[in-house]
Amino acid sequence: MRRRTTGTVHHRRSLSALATLAAAGLLLTGCTAAGKAGEADTASGKGAKDRTVDVGLVYSRTGLLAAYGKQYRDGFMAGLDYATKGTGKVAGHRIEVTEQDDAGDPGKAVAAAKNLIGKGYKVLAGTTDSGVALQMAPLAAQNKVLYVSGPAATDAVTGINAYTFRSGRQSYQDILTAGTMLGGAEGKKVTVLAQDSTFGQANVAAVKAVLGGQGAKVGSVLAPPSATDLTPFARQVKAAGPDLVFVAWAGSTAPALWTALDQQGVPSASKVVTGLAGTASYPVFGAAGSKVSFLAHYFPGAGGGNAVEKAMLESVAKAGGTPDLFTPDGFTAAQMIVHAVEEGSATDPAAMAKALEGWSFDGVKGKEQIRAEDHALLQPMFVAKLTGKGATAKPELVTTEPMDKVAPPAKPSAG
Repeated sequence: MRRRTTGTVHHRRSLSALATLAAAGLLLTGCTAAGKAGEADTASGKGAKDRTVDVGLVYSRTGLLAAYGKQYRDGFMAGLDYATKGTGKVAGHRIEVTEQDDAGDPGKAVAAAKNLIGKGYKVLAGTTDSGVALQMAPLAAQNKVLYVSGPAATDAVTGINAYTFRSGRQSYQDILTAGTMLGGAEGKKVTVLAQDSTFGQANVAAVKAVLGGQGAKVGSVLAPPSATDLTPFARQVKAAGPDLVFVAWAGSTAPALWTALDQQGVPSASKVVTGLAGTASYPVFGAAGSKVSFLAHYFPGAGGGNAVEKAMLESVAKAGGTPDLFTPDGFTAAQMIVHAVEEGSATDPAAMAKALEGWSFDGVKGKEQIRAEDHALLQPMFVAKLTGKGATAKPELVTTEPMDKVAPPAKPSAG
């Protein structure tokens, strides 16, 4: 057992099983009337203050997505400190966090969640992997507990039920951000370059649904995941003559892909767009990096140095962490949970959920809002470019797309 000493937040860390391999679902990667926390506690026959609110933080501490999991966890602790003003308490209630490692495995996540629910936990947060989130969400609804998903980008989490929210962006917002670089999709030609895998095919389908739905003609070039000579595929892309090339690529062949694209002159012939992942990915693009447009969920500084972003960056650094792509997702989750307890209830998840619906707040990325009808997290998205290359590569903000411009279509909650 390990306890956190910041403020009065106590944090218990449990032992977990060894990690198993997991696939990242990342795009490149109802309710009763809400009462105040004190009112809910009085109704249950207990005092309004000094009740502990137990929060189960289920995330990838080990496994393929451990680096992302750490970013999320660091952000969560910083956000908890910020939202409680360093006290670790909200409305007189102490927030106590118990960490559980899912290792990116849905089975482990569900087992951990069931264990926490069985112990009386009313609030769950976390989840780096989309496959995990899609298992956790139904569990939250079945047991009537609040669940705030993390970096998992799958659109299917939005509107899945009345108890599930998200603290990160979803894939639809990524693709809409890419679409802003077309200057209008109608009549434009888009080629998706990806691997012929579930991940790649999902990206093709998403781009067809979003940009194709706006009038773009969407085609694809799919390479076998085992391919190491990627020059033929770069040539196919150039020969297609697209206005925009949307690259969705994962794995160790990424440096070879970007070298091939650059050598074939693809970035000079078409606008090339891909997702900006974490800091460790920046050197992958090599000489092509400065010629590519990046749709970005977040990178340090993208928020323009607003007060909330400054607080997160300082807090994470002070704790010995390094802010990165998914640090805001954890920070935002903590903000949401504190608000749910303060304006909803310390004991009633339905009232917590009601308090979150429609809530607008200042976040790390800027002004954000939880859409009431489907719990989508409306938020700014960023377009960036890389300056420098190799170890010196770093992102620079080009434009900020306001939350309304990249809002996914409303998908009313399934109940």
